[in-house]
Amino acid sequence: MDLAAAAPLLCAGITVYSPMMDHGLKPHMTLGVVGMGGLGHMAVKIGKAMGCHVTVVSRSNDKRKTCIEDLKADNYVNMSDPDEVKAAANSFDMIINTISA
Repeated sequence: MDLAAAAPLLCAGITVYSPMMDHGLKPHMTLGVVGMGGLGHMAVKIGKAMGCHVTVVSRSNDKRKTCIEDLKADNYVNMSDPDEVKAAANSFDMIINTISA
């Protein structure tokens, strides 16, 4: 892979990998990924590669199909749906928030 193309992946990757390791993420734990941009995408990929059960948490259903089918997230929670939020409450061992603002 061209280094110019790989550099953003490495930057986003270490940005999410470091706190995952610092806070003890282990295989078979449940990981919530809040925010589905460049950092969130990498958090899902790393969490899955580690053997975690990964749930994406976002504001709408716009990215549900992509997260489940393409990124292989195990679950998706639409924060605008109170029933989905209630069902997901207290279900994560770790949450990584990748929202910038």
